Amino acid sequence: MTLLVLKHNNYLSCRLLMRLCLAISIFILSIFSQYSFSQSAPESFNQLLEQIPQGSLADRANTLTKLAALNDSRSIEIITALQQGKLTANPQYQLGIRQENETLIDALTHTTISEALAAEYKRIPINNSLRNQLSTLLAQLNLNHSDIKVRLAAVKRLMSDGLDEGTAKLLNNQINIEKDESMRSAIKVALAVFNLQNSEEQIRINAVKSLRGSLEQEARTALTQVVSGDTNEEVRNEADHALKVIDNKISYYRFGENIFFGLSLGSVLLLSAIGLAITFGVMGVINMAHGELMMIGAYTTWVVQQLFPHHLAYSLLISVPAAFVVAGIVGIIIERCVIRFLYGRPLETLLATFGVSLILQQAARSIFTPLNRAVSLPEWMSGSLVFNPILSITYNRLFILLFSIAIFFMLLAVLKKTSLGLKVRAVSQNRTMARAVGVRANWVDALTFGLGSGIAGIAGVALSQLTNVGPNLGQAYIIDSFMVVVFGGVGNLWGTLVGAMGLGILNKFLEPYAGAVLAKVLVLVLLILFIQKKPKGLFPQKGRAAAD
Repeated sequence: MTLLVLKHNNYLSCRLLMRLCLAISIFILSIFSQYSFSQSAPESFNQLLEQIPQGSLADRANTLTKLAALNDSRSIEIITALQQGKLTANPQYQLGIRQENETLIDALTHTTISEALAAEYKRIPINNSLRNQLSTLLAQLNLNHSDIKVRLAAVKRLMSDGLDEGTAKLLNNQINIEKDESMRSAIKVALAVFNLQNSEEQIRINAVKSLRGSLEQEARTALTQVVSGDTNEEVRNEADHALKVIDNKISYYRFGENIFFGLSLGSVLLLSAIGLAITFGVMGVINMAHGELMMIGAYTTWVVQQLFPHHLAYSLLISVPAAFVVAGIVGIIIERCVIRFLYGRPLETLLATFGVSLILQQAARSIFTPLNRAVSLPEWMSGSLVFNPILSITYNRLFILLFSIAIFFMLLAVLKKTSLGLKVRAVSQNRTMARAVGVRANWVDALTFGLGSGIAGIAGVALSQLTNVGPNLGQAYIIDSFMVVVFGGVGNLWGTLVGAMGLGILNKFLEPYAGAVLAKVLVLVLLILFIQKKPKGLFPQKGRAAAD
């Protein structure tokens, strides 16, 4: 009996012990599972947003890295707002984004936050280190953007920040799915710059060879560091050869850039000199007020833009005929009131028109004040046409170049194909004979001077897109315009075209070596020497007019 009781008690003790062990195991397992779940479960987009205003700057950087890793399209907006100082938070860690018009919207719902509640939102601070990190995160997020320009900018940002193993792996994955060739080329350059730091000699040599034709500044800087610091002579020699190839390409594109900027300057000189070529060639008048007629055209552009402030593209198109008409009317008034009494006395016309120029300058100061006026560029003339990191062409200068060429050929057509052009050529060649056959030379003179003045007004429209408008605008171009007319041949439009473009290109090639002021002096000296050999310019007039 005692034995049975002992066996029963042992059985009960074993069952109790087993139950206790099972309970402890379940408790430990539940704690472990909860811990492992909390470790493995990713944080959601909303949870990470709440964490951004909390903790130190290091915690904030870690949170933003996790936010970028979610590959959520909304992350770009949040990170961009934080980088620009427009991300705010209230005491409940709700985020708001400050808009350009100073209104505040909710970062999640994009609904407008009332002014009463907006007072609780404070800007989330960042430092320079975090700001740079945000730029890198944005670049990583933008690698898959639909716009190729955004993707290229992202690659260049990563390259300028310096790649690490993680970003290099990211770019390696991107190049396998990227279809755009320019994007693939940019990624290859970034990876080659990264591989220059590799410990294996052959990898560094291959990286140098792939950078041989690159014009990226980071590539050139990295190759320069290899030449001065790499331990392997073969790698240094390859890098030195690659740098020479790059320098040759840079000099080639710099030459093309100087040509374009020379043509751009020449186009402005062409517009300003065409009017002088007409008036001086036909009438023998040295018009020192020509620069002020350009100023009138520039002010006309500004006035038209003030009348149509929300239609910049249309206001510029309206300004061209408006400036032609206004400057042309002023030119006709000057010819009728002053110049028609001084024909045949060029030095006196110089003095008289110089006085007229002072009157027009003072009138501009009285009407528009001495302060400069800024004319806004329309959207289609803003920005640049980028060919590579070295060569880019600004749209405003490109359009002005094309515009000046178009005006030149339109003027040629007027002089060759119209009745006015025929009479102008007749008067310029033989004024007495033109009068004998019934040409009213006085009115031809007035219309010719008005035509030249109107083209000067159009030149003012072009100048308003390059510089501010002020009373002294035309003074910077009047001497150069006379140089163009004398160099090309007085009264010859083709000579004016060649002279303007030639002097513009020559000036731009001299500027890097002599400076802007000394370059103009050298151009003037060279022009004086040229006139000593060919007093009548490149394309002198022929016939009776040449003997007068």
